Amino acid sequence: MILLITSSPRAKECAAVIQEATGEATGCAESMRAASKLLRSGEYSALVIDQYVVECDPLGTEVLLQHTGAAIPVYVNLAISGSERVVRELKQATRRNLKEREAAHREAELALRNELKDSVTALLLSCELALGVPQVPPAAQAKMRSACELAKTIRSRLEIEEPASVARGDGGAKS
Repeated sequence: MILLITSSPRAKECAAVIQEATGEATGCAESMRAASKLLRSGEYSALVIDQYVVECDPLGTEVLLQHTGAAIPVYVNLAISGSERVVRELKQATRRNLKEREAAHREAELALRNELKDSVTALLLSCELALGVPQVPPAAQAKMRSACELAKTIRSRLEIEEPASVARGDGGAKS
């Protein structure tokens, strides 16, 4: 759901155009206070905020932005922008946000993968050192070999399942 925050008389028209263009339900709020109430009662993917409302209530804007959750704030000037331009700005902001989230996801995945590889390597080393200790009972050796094989399997899966874009370091760009 998208929330349009404006005191413009064109609010309903603009909200209808946004809803038609994005396929997402679009609500309107005439003030930051009204927008804050709506934010508490629902989940929004984007907040389209008229700059005039921001200028009229800068403190309300600060409070509102502290409670946006995952909603993307998009600032527009409805006094000079048509509905089509507002939709373009909203779509650009949504695409930019999606790219940023994907990049953060890839970075987190890579960090976790590297952390797991380090732990698996330490486990393999410990198993191999333990197997080298003289007079280890055969049952313990069998269990250590089994743990070593499992760790090798995990390591190979971590290497195989690594996304090509992460391995190339290009962030998913295609040549």
